[in-house]
Amino acid sequence: MARTAAVPGAQLALHTPAGSWTAAYGVEERGDGRVLTPESTIPVGSISKTFTAALAMVLVSDGDLDLDTPVTEYLPDLRRAGGHATRLTLRHLLSHTSGLPSDREHPSATSLRRHVLDCLRELDPLDRPGRAFSYSNIGYVLAGYLVEAVTGMTWWEAMEVVLFKPLGLAPSFVVGPATRRQTASGHSVNPALGRIRPVRQSLALVEAPAGAIAASASDLVVLGRLLAGHDDSGLIDAAVLAEMRTPLPGAEPFGVADGWGLGLALFDTDDRVWFGHDGTAEGTSCHLRFEPVSGTVVALTTNGSTGIPMWHELVAVLGEMGLRIGDYHGAARIESPTVPLAEYAGCVGGYRNGEMEYSVRQHADKLRLTVDGEPYGELVLYRDLVFAVRDLDTGLVDQTGRFIRDARHGEIGWVQVGGRLARRRDLAREVA
Repeated sequence: MARTAAVPGAQLALHTPAGSWTAAYGVEERGDGRVLTPESTIPVGSISKTFTAALAMVLVSDGDLDLDTPVTEYLPDLRRAGGHATRLTLRHLLSHTSGLPSDREHPSATSLRRHVLDCLRELDPLDRPGRAFSYSNIGYVLAGYLVEAVTGMTWWEAMEVVLFKPLGLAPSFVVGPATRRQTASGHSVNPALGRIRPVRQSLALVEAPAGAIAASASDLVVLGRLLAGHDDSGLIDAAVLAEMRTPLPGAEPFGVADGWGLGLALFDTDDRVWFGHDGTAEGTSCHLRFEPVSGTVVALTTNGSTGIPMWHELVAVLGEMGLRIGDYHGAARIESPTVPLAEYAGCVGGYRNGEMEYSVRQHADKLRLTVDGEPYGELVLYRDLVFAVRDLDTGLVDQTGRFIRDARHGEIGWVQVGGRLARRRDLAREVA
């Protein structure tokens, strides 16, 4: 599968009631000869958020944090940032229902505290906390700052002391303190040109709680067993784990997953619910799934940008072998026929998520989406304002999204794609 996907290296780790298996293929970096072993660490991108959520839930389990206490009770300095900050809770942050934008384009702060304050003061919120799902890296940086305030340690120190060491793990960080383990390089892969190039990680220091961890597939299985309630560490109480795995009514991650809990996406199969998270860093694609009833955990890490198709192929192959893993393939779920452009009247225009600019424009009889001026894809239009995204270079259709009408006046007010909401720029905003 790795050769087919032109992925330089990959790891697979699998735990079931029958036992555990690991496998590794390829090299840590193309051209330097370092073999990728089962112990190598790969930047896991947003799966770092699941680690941050687990760390926070250890503190909840110990009584040091409460899910529904306003974060300003722990962080009184945030009251200066305005009313939105005073409504936020840890539950909002971990479930992506905080109403906070996704990212800061060029963070200049040097501490989590400063970065959070700058974002709260300078970026418009998308909606009131608890009302809608919109994927937010800023929300997870705030969760990391909350951990720092409660523990008296940096996020990196707390991750090491509170989570990694009790679990017997030693992952790396792509930014921050010196690490003990060699980290594999990500790779930009262009199959059409046969080009594979190593790339370096560009994550800002202050974005670490949202994406800084580099781990092996085996490390991810250990995390999955903890969150499934099938390990012996006792770090998180069973009732707290159940909270993590409970979907929030206001969290509707359309086009990404079937539901969202606290740091965990939900993936439905016919008879079981799987949990987990996906992560992409520069030139990597990594995936974690676990099923609490059986305790089965599957993790795939790849150091190539084409790892997502490899993951979908792995899910299909394991399904043929009798292990049906919960996954989400948005475009494959759409059953309605395509509709004419006329049914999307009113969708053309500009949308904003913090500093990110989304633009929907008509080209002939098609709609195209750009993000921050870069082509995102051509929209394949279906009923009920649901669309799939066709890649302009490859023609592949995978990701799905939708337009949403504003409840106040019925006009198009939002676009949701990639788990992120963007608000229509030319409509009045009412968040407070």
